[in-house]
Order: sequence, then C-alpha cells, then structure tokens
Amino acid sequence: MTLPHLPADAPALPPPTAAPAVQGQGHGRPKQHPLTRVWRGRDDDPRWARPAFLGLLLVVALAYLWNLSASGYANSFYSAAVQAGSQSWKAMFFGSLDSANAITVDKPPASLWPMALSVRIFGLSSWAILVPQVLMGVATAGVLYAAVRRRFSAAAGLLTVVAFALTPVAALMFRFNNPDALLALLMTVTVYCVLRGMENGRTKWLVWAGVAVGLAFLAKTLQAFLILPPLAVLYAVFAPGRPLKRIGQLLLSGLAMVVAGGWWVAVVELWPASSRPYIGGSQNNSFLELTFGYNGLGRINGEETGSVGGGGGGMGGGSQWGETGIDRMFNSEIGSQISWLLPAALLLLVAGVVVTWKARRTDTARAAFLAWGGSLVMTMVVFSFMAGIFHQYYTVALAPYAAALVGMGATVLWEERARFTASAALGITVAVTAVWSYVLLNRTPDYLPWLRWVILVGGVAAGLGLAVAGRLNRQLALGAAGVGLVAALAGPTAYTISTLDTGHSGSIVTAGPAGASMMGGRGGGPGGGDGGMRGGGMQPPGQGQQNGQGQQGRQAGGGQGQQGGGMGQPPAGGMPGQGQGQNQGTGNGKQQGTGTGTLPGGARTGERGGMGGGGGMGGLLNGAQVSAKAKALVEKNADDYTWAAAAIGSQNAASYQLSTGKPVMAIGGFNGSDPSPTLAQFKSYVEDGRIHYFIGGGMGGMGGGSGSASKIQSWVEKNYTKVTVGSATFYDLTKPKS
Repeated sequence: MTLPHLPADAPALPPPTAAPAVQGQGHGRPKQHPLTRVWRGRDDDPRWARPAFLGLLLVVALAYLWNLSASGYANSFYSAAVQAGSQSWKAMFFGSLDSANAITVDKPPASLWPMALSVRIFGLSSWAILVPQVLMGVATAGVLYAAVRRRFSAAAGLLTVVAFALTPVAALMFRFNNPDALLALLMTVTVYCVLRGMENGRTKWLVWAGVAVGLAFLAKTLQAFLILPPLAVLYAVFAPGRPLKRIGQLLLSGLAMVVAGGWWVAVVELWPASSRPYIGGSQNNSFLELTFGYNGLGRINGEETGSVGGGGGGMGGGSQWGETGIDRMFNSEIGSQISWLLPAALLLLVAGVVVTWKARRTDTARAAFLAWGGSLVMTMVVFSFMAGIFHQYYTVALAPYAAALVGMGATVLWEERARFTASAALGITVAVTAVWSYVLLNRTPDYLPWLRWVILVGGVAAGLGLAVAGRLNRQLALGAAGVGLVAALAGPTAYTISTLDTGHSGSIVTAGPAGASMMGGRGGGPGGGDGGMRGGGMQPPGQGQQNGQGQQGRQAGGGQGQQGGGMGQPPAGGMPGQGQGQNQGTGNGKQQGTGTGTLPGGARTGERGGMGGGGGMGGLLNGAQVSAKAKALVEKNADDYTWAAAAIGSQNAASYQLSTGKPVMAIGGFNGSDPSPTLAQFKSYVEDGRIHYFIGGGMGGMGGGSGSASKIQSWVEKNYTKVTVGSATFYDLTKPKS
C-alpha cells in the first residue's frame, strides 16, 4: 500500500472500513462463517496474510513456552503472592504475600490475578504461574498486528510481530512473573484504542483507552501514565471532529481511567487498616504514599524511603542503579536488552513523519507514526534520566512501540523506494542497524564471535544495495532487502535464543548470554553484577537438585572497573549471597565476577549473580534454598498457627512459603525496611501463639525505614531458643529461654 504525498488541501485518506458482508461484482456471495473469517481475515487481505499471521502467533507461543519450567518459580516474591492468592480470595484481592494477610507486595495486584486464578485451577507449579505471562506476550503480538494492519500492509503487521518477538527483553519478561508483561500488553492496547478512535472520532474507543490505562495503573502504578501526554496531544490536535468534541472525549477517557484504576484504590484506602494487610513498600500503610513516593517520584529523583539503593545521581549523572543520561538505553548496562532496533525505530519514525507530512490533519498513517513514536520517545526519556530504582527489564515497555515503528516505517519506505530519498533512507537504516548490532555483539566478544562480522558486512552491503539499486531493479532490491532483514534481526535473534534456552530467577533478571548486561553505575553498587539469577532458581518440588558453577564474563569499555557479580552458596535457612564472591575491576573497564553455589534444579549462582558478590544485598533479591529437614521443621504443627514462621525480607519468607505451602510472615516487606510489624505487634503475635518459628540469618532491613526488623531480630535472639537444622537457624517462638 503506497502512501501518496498529498497536498494540504487534498481530501483526507479514508479510514479502514469493515468488509461488506456480501461482495462481488454483481454476483452476491454468502456471508462468511465466523471460523472462516478467523482463518481468511479481511476480504482485502492476500490469501496468505491471515494464515501467515496465525502461524506466526503459534511460533511465538511455542518459542516462549520452550523450556519454560527452567525458571522454576522465577521471582519468588511474586510467586509467593500468587500462591497466597490461590489460597485466599482476600489475599488475592490485596496482593498479599501470604494467605494470612500480613503484608502486600509493593505493587498493586492486577498482574497477580491471572496467575493466581491459574494456580487455583491447575495447582502450584512453574507452568501454572508462567503460562499466563506467555499468553500476554502472544496477545501483545496480536494487538500489534491488528493495530498496524488496519492502516498498513499485511507485511508491515507481520514484520512488527517478528521485531517484537525477537526483542531479547520481551522474550525474557513474557516468560517471567513480574508485572511488566501485563503493563506492556495494556499499553499496546491503549495505543490501539487511540488509533481506532482517530479513524472516525468515535468516543467509545477513547473510553476503552482510558479503561486500559486504568487497568495498567493497577499493574505498575504511575508507569502506566508515561504515554498519556503524547497520546492526549495527538488526539487533541489530529483527531476528526470539532475541538470541543475532542476535548470532551479526552475528559471522558480520563474519567474512564480513574474509574478503572481508582475503584481498587478507593476500596483499599477506605478499608479499615486493622483488617487488611499492611501496604508493602510504604512507610505509613498507605497505597497513595506507595504510589507517589516509593513507586512514584522516588523513582525519578532517587529518594525512595525504604529502598535498597537509588539516590545519588540524576539528570545526566549516575546513581547506584546505573548511569543516567540520553544514551542510557544504548549503554553497556541496558543496550543488549532493548536497543538492537532502537536506532532503526527512531530513523523510521522520522522517515514516516516526512512521508506523511503534507497529508491532511486527520491522516491516520501519520497518526500511527506519531502515536507509536511519541510513546517510544516519552518512555525512553523518562527511563534515561530516572535516578531511582531502575532495572534493565523495565525496557520491555519499549518493545511494542519500537516494533511497530520498524514494521510501519520499513514497509512504507519499501513502497516508496522509487524515490531516491526513500531508498536511501531505507538503506541507511539497514546499515546503521547492522553497525549497531556489531557494537552490541562486540560487548560479548566470546559469544558467537563470527556473527558480528557477518552482520556488519551483510548489513552494510544490503544497505548500499537498497540505496543504489533499490529503485532500479526489483529483483536486486528484493535480494538486498532479504539480506538486510536477516542482518538486522540476526543479533537480537541470537540473544533471544540464548534467553529462551536458559532459566531466569530472582528479582533482577537480564536477557541474552552471560555478561551481556553489566549494571554498575559509579563503581558498581547495587547491580554490580549481571543482574538476577540465571538458571533454575527456586524450583517446584520434584525438579531435582544439582550443583552449578558459572562465570559472569567480561565487559570491555571505558572508564573505571565496576563491581563484578557472583554469589556464594545460600545457607538453607538464611539469605542467599552470604557465601564467597569475588569482584575485580581494571582501568579499562573490564569486569569479571565468579562464584559457585547450589540451588535446586541446577541454578548457576555464580552466573548472573544477583546484586554483586559476597554477602549483603544478594539476600534481598533471590530466595533461599530450603532443605528437606528445614521444610519438615516449618511444616510441623503448622496448621496450629496463623503463620508457620516469620522471616526478614520477602524473598526469604517466600522461599519457605513456596516450599511448605504454609503462610510465612515477611517482616519488613521486600527490603526488610517497612515498619510492619512493629516490635510491639510482633510481641503480641508471639504471646497469642500465632507464629511458630522465626527464621534467622536475615539482615534486619537494609533500606532505612523504621528499623523494626532489626529490633525484632534482636528481641528474638535474646529471648527464644535457637534451633539449628543443617546451616539454617530457627528460633522456636513457643520456647522462651529459661
């Protein structure tokens, strides 16, 4: 479909319309059966288009399901909340970490609900937790295709799906149980609904867009609002209808957003605090405080009370969560996760706007470029300069936007290739993408060392071919386009395959081979390692146990050496990361971390070793190994207590809860820094016989806050009997010292 260069006074391009029920040149044809419609697609589609789309979705689903159980419980923090929600409807509603409702996760609970329902139906397992995330990835791919195909060719839609599915961080997070999968899906739905509304100015699509944003808020709070400014401006300026009507529609959309996201907030804030769980991540038991503090402005300025890091940097500088600045999405910490096609997406955004520049105000092709492009740029800018907690996997939010721009822009320039400027732009885009892939692959020189050279030579040659011969000879152009497409996608494909072939667990995970993403900031700090645990992680029962050893790898670059990764063997009753670790830095920026460890299912704790080596923060990020004897101890008479045990930090508590199926109180929430419970409350629970064991080995809270966790730990150690099971330490709260 060629996009004509229309003068400003030309009539607007007609929006896509539904196919007629009966068509033919004077010869009526019966209306298609619904199943035939699903297989055949739109009446103006090529016959191959819909089967190719459905086949591509099937390939994406099978690829993302491959080796899924290798991640075990993935992020035990959320898996424990899913388990709790499968046992208690109240815990499911609030997003509690345990079925006895002591404290919630530090996010709203919408992302937990599909997984909790799945576990209720199929029982607790890795597949029951993670398959809903895979289905969200397939749904995102489907919505992307539908959005692009409505205004562009079927080839544009298919290329969009391929670009999205082969983004390494997408392959990671749509197989992981963090809230980002649902957020990315709902953000994609939001853009789709806005574009549908811009076709004919129908209010219902703006309302549905507001509903999608509201639900996204219940997945990851204020991140859902990042794309609102560009989309609101786009609709106000370029949508059909009178200005007052457009403003009214936007107000209705805002109202729908408030209702869709605000109902749960209202219930939580109005519910008596004494009969609901404490709001994890807050210091005052308030979801509003959590939203605008720890999960809100604190993420921007780095001042998150109760955080394990953040702060100390900002605009154009750095923080303990990595360097900030305009190049953050492309640096050695983030680039390998998302940036493979970002240069192409930005170049094609400019090209798409130029091609449609002279079209009428309501042109839907230009609106599509501005919608996806505005969402991409806005999110990139915020991510690039936020000084607070930032993890590499957050960038999955960019994947749908970049993929849509690649699909739309590449096919538009291909159709316009008869003009030298279009063929040259397409050739430059291919060449730049190949060069950038070479740069990214060169950061892991030991990983497929031949691939970067093949991509570089093939991509540059294809770019020259498209620029020179693209408008002269169709066969040569097709050959150059094929080579260019392979060169552009080979790098992210290799990293995606590596991601699919490996299990990931813990709180911080990264895509690609070992050493692909080095977090460090100013000399390391939190994130000095490769991020997250790579390998089996905490596995469901019956998955086996084996020792593993891994090496984080090296990262070349300028500047000072950064902290290496590596985690020692986590003690059975304590916090992981307390074993031996090693970090090493050299003046040219090479870094290497090693470590060995043991986890069920063959987790390689040295590779991808959490938040740096040695003790300390690693315990906050990955669950503990629970031995059979420790499990049996916690299970003993557990039904006689509200909580079978209590442990400092959510990951430690989650490990025991997932192993035993019994509620375990997470003292202090995720970081151990939330003031819940207070020492007085904990003493009351113990006096009432509601907690059986206190699990030793915690860190007493590492993120500031009230210090309740350290006070509780000191009081328990002083007053109760220690029970040792292997390397695990417990305190029997029914047996005070004499």
